Amino acid sequence: MTGDGVGVALVGAGMIAKTHVAALAAAEGLALKAVVSRHPERAGYLAELCEGDAPRFISDIGEVIADPGIGMVIIATPPSVRAELIGPLAAAGKHILLEKPLGRTLAEAEAVVEICEGAGVALGVVFQHRVRAASRAAAALVAGGALGALGVVEIAVPIWRAQSYYDELGRGTYARDGGGVMITNVIHSIDLALSLTGPVVRVQGMTATSKLHRMEAEDMAVAGLSFANGAVGSFVASTAMFPNRGETISLHFEQGSLRIGRDGVVVSWRDGREEVLGAEEVAKHDWHQRVIEDFSTAIREGRAPLVTGREALASHRLIEAIETSSRDGRAVELAG
Repeated sequence: MTGDGVGVALVGAGMIAKTHVAALAAAEGLALKAVVSRHPERAGYLAELCEGDAPRFISDIGEVIADPGIGMVIIATPPSVRAELIGPLAAAGKHILLEKPLGRTLAEAEAVVEICEGAGVALGVVFQHRVRAASRAAAALVAGGALGALGVVEIAVPIWRAQSYYDELGRGTYARDGGGVMITNVIHSIDLALSLTGPVVRVQGMTATSKLHRMEAEDMAVAGLSFANGAVGSFVASTAMFPNRGETISLHFEQGSLRIGRDGVVVSWRDGREEVLGAEEVAKHDWHQRVIEDFSTAIREGRAPLVTGREALASHRLIEAIETSSRDGRAVELAG
């Protein structure tokens, strides 16, 4: 703690850094003390988004480790460089809020979780789709039980990314990102869906790189899913579907169905009623702000954050199962 709030460091000054800095500026009880970048001279523009004193722009993570005024670190780097950061930060007692994904592979993700648990520091993951008003309304409705048993699940993420998106150095490669559309673009939707449905126990999947992109990893993934609760479902995701239509998660229950989209959640009851819940207008940084504020509150109260590192492993396991099923041409069983 410092006189003006919890001291925070942001590691990584890439595309998402603006959102984090704006979120921190608007958050209560938090003070951005340092921005760590391999090229700090290029990150200075972020100072314009800050409230109060500008943070230090540095390249040495050792300065964060040595600063007792920094208790919380947000890591927003590509997955390929996280291993060299998380171990030293955790050993120094810094609580870590990590941009998705946890790692490039399931094994890497599990190692991150074990490092933080072993060091006794909190590890949260920025799955901001969880804090949307529509997501929270859907979660409350499902938990209430009025919809009855879940029967069918549809997860559809038809989005578009131009080739210029993949022309950025390393994007869409296994070495930097760990994969393509699933781990980079759709892991948010996977996490949200699993938080509502419970675990998947069997997968039959197929992945491919379409003719519409030049990239190493997949830009198309489909799968049939069997859930621990007896429901069945489908998963379709691609960055080669123009125009960009965004995420839709549809859950079909005994007493009605709900569909989560960009404009809220539509609930269609079997008796003919229809409701629209969770519509909201937000600034670009609002969802990140909610995640960051929850994480800092969790640290202060000694509770788990909204999405822990261990909980986030469920999304990694499903992605790996779809990849394995596609590669081996067989169904893959997951522990329920």
